[in-house]
Amino acid sequence: MKDDDLDPRDVPFMQKVLDNPFLLLFIGIAVPTLTYIVWGIMELVALPVSSP
Repeated sequence: MKDDDLDPRDVPFMQKVLDNPFLLLFIGIAVPTLTYIVWGIMELVALPVSSP
């Protein structure tokens, strides 16, 4: 099978994602950032309310 025989529409979605370094960079920065933000919000909600 030659490369000329491949139709660009036949490329699987995950291969397109994994072949895009800028998308991988964005995902690699966005996922930990969102995870830590959600984790921080959960920690703030779990703090007990102090009484004066």
